[in-house]
Amino acid sequence: MYEKNGVVLVLSGPSGAGKSSLINEIADDIGDYYFSISTTTRPMREGEEEGVHYHFVSNEEFAKDIEENNFLEYALVHGNYYGTSLKPVREALNKGKLVIFDIDVQGNTAVNNRLGDITTSVFITPPTLSELKKRLLSRSTDSIEVIQKRIKMAKREIQRTSEYDFVIVNDDFEMAADVLKQIAKTARIKIPTDKINEFVQKWEDIEQ
Repeated sequence: MYEKNGVVLVLSGPSGAGKSSLINEIADDIGDYYFSISTTTRPMREGEEEGVHYHFVSNEEFAKDIEENNFLEYALVHGNYYGTSLKPVREALNKGKLVIFDIDVQGNTAVNNRLGDITTSVFITPPTLSELKKRLLSRSTDSIEVIQKRIKMAKREIQRTSEYDFVIVNDDFEMAADVLKQIAKTARIKIPTDKINEFVQKWEDIEQ
């Protein structure tokens, strides 16, 4: 019953919540996993690697995948397409891996619509909006205008935390990492609906 199933772990939360840091912290303790990365038609830049930063494809390949409904979501940005392809996700799931998505609340909805029976979702957030603003300012990577946009987005996203299975308040980093590690391990034993149905059929083994 508890064989190695491919399952999905969705992580959402505002920029500055610490999602990437938490993933890096627990990476060695959660077993074999695949971190979902976007597919794009834009040219590869210096220092980037295929399959590490993006999956780089031609416009023709991207268009074909759109026609075949192989994208979870996609968008045209500054003349180039970006999207979340289901092909590498399915390959990872077929190998029994934990597939991790770092996506926004709309992306969480899209994942649940397609892969809901094997998905566990987590919303990660700083303890307060003030703390989020402090973290964004301390990073010194964004302009004030960008930070204001991120804060505005965060205020919208926090209203949808009830759509998630778990909420982690990243106030104490070590504690937050420990909780996320436990959730990831629990996600691995989530049983797909088809496997449950198979079990029920086998369980009814007594002839009437």
